[in-house]
Amino acid sequence: MSRKYKFNDQTKCYFVTLTVTEWVDVFTRKEYIDIIIDSLTFCQKNKGLQIHSYVIMTNHLHLIISTKEGGEKLEFILRDFKKYTSQNIRKAIEQNPKESRKKWMLWLFKSSANPAKQNFQFWQHYNFPIQLSSPKLLDQKMNYIHNNPVRNGVVNEPEEYMYSSARHYSGKKYTVLEIDFV
Repeated sequence: MSRKYKFNDQTKCYFVTLTVTEWVDVFTRKEYIDIIIDSLTFCQKNKGLQIHSYVIMTNHLHLIISTKEGGEKLEFILRDFKKYTSQNIRKAIEQNPKESRKKWMLWLFKSSANPAKQNFQFWQHYNFPIQLSSPKLLDQKMNYIHNNPVRNGVVNEPEEYMYSSARHYSGKKYTVLEIDFV
């Protein structure tokens, strides 16, 4: 893998995208989104993850992240996050009696896996971290994140979307995830 897609400097902010295998719209149900939010909160409290901006869409999430001094390395935090959420979302899908797409989703995640390494593939392998080396690049990626639900026709204004840090930056009271302002 190219050095371009690595966390080369742990003290910097990075833009990352985590995408569900085959772009399956898993995050249309609150119980699956809650697993994402709970896990990100755990990483903030216990691993030193700093979230500066985020959006959780139906089949992917974008984050601008860094790590606190003394925190774990970003690649390890994301590895653990993806492993934990993959296992727990799989269980939630299997145990959800209201999940009409259960058989199809589980089949797709199983067929996407490399049988020599695993039997289930929830997340795509790569996060493609982009170091945000200038204020202009940071603003560009933050605007991209916050406008994602608008571009997808979900809301008219970024701060209307519940699962986005745009609510924080606009001063909305109810938010689902704490952030570290940049």
